[in-house]
Amino acid sequence: MPGLLRGMARTAVVAGTATAVSNRVSRRQANRWAAQDAQQYGPPEPQYQEPPPAAPAAPAGEDDRVQQLKDLASLKEQGVLTDAEFAAEKARILGG
Repeated sequence: MPGLLRGMARTAVVAGTATAVSNRVSRRQANRWAAQDAQQYGPPEPQYQEPPPAAPAAPAGEDDRVQQLKDLASLKEQGVLTDAEFAAEKARILGG
């Protein structure tokens, strides 16, 4: 039994060491590739997206409001508007 426990302990130490070394190598290689990419292509573009322009004031006509809601839904489906922005504009169009 002591030989079995010793073997299990040795396996755990070897596996842990291998994992640590593998992770360190992966991080080093990823950093090296990122540095090469930055050198070759320049710094990455910022991930900031300009907010969409505010929609004009809602006209009094019912057809215009329906069209605005359709346009708004289209922008949301395209990913231009977030759920919160969609809800705020929808409330503004509906006058609530």
